[in-house]
Amino acid sequence: MKKIIKPDDALARLEALCARSEQCSSEVLTKMMRWGLSSDDRERILRRLVERRFVDDSRYARAYVRSKFMFNGWGRKKILMGLAGKRIDPEEAGDAVSSEIDEDAYAESLVRLLRGRARDMERPLTYEDKMKLARFAVQRGFEWELVKRALVSIAE
Repeated sequence: MKKIIKPDDALARLEALCARSEQCSSEVLTKMMRWGLSSDDRERILRRLVERRFVDDSRYARAYVRSKFMFNGWGRKKILMGLAGKRIDPEEAGDAVSSEIDEDAYAESLVRLLRGRARDMERPLTYEDKMKLARFAVQRGFEWELVKRALVSIAE
């Protein structure tokens, strides 16, 4: 039998969770739905968490962008899709991406990613090898125009 969590206990648990790790409002709402809280209680608890700054979607978006770019090597498009999956406002997501990703670091990370992937390939790179690298970079969320320029620079 599933134990029903009281609203006060849910608030305390969520405050502790949000103090440990950054959470967005959709994650918090999903968790409360799993706990069986009514929609009124969910809205009231979320409002309280936002007022007390335990939940801040723009702060979450900036942290998500930094994490996915630095540690996972994702491109802008994949990051934006991930934020959309978390139901972050598209304008907030775009602001977070533009403020947290430096253009030069972005281009350099793409070149580094492609060089690492091309390390095992024969030189000079064949057309098929370049297409494999391009598909890999686009799947990682990098823009096609930037991928083309990066391929030219690593093929030399």
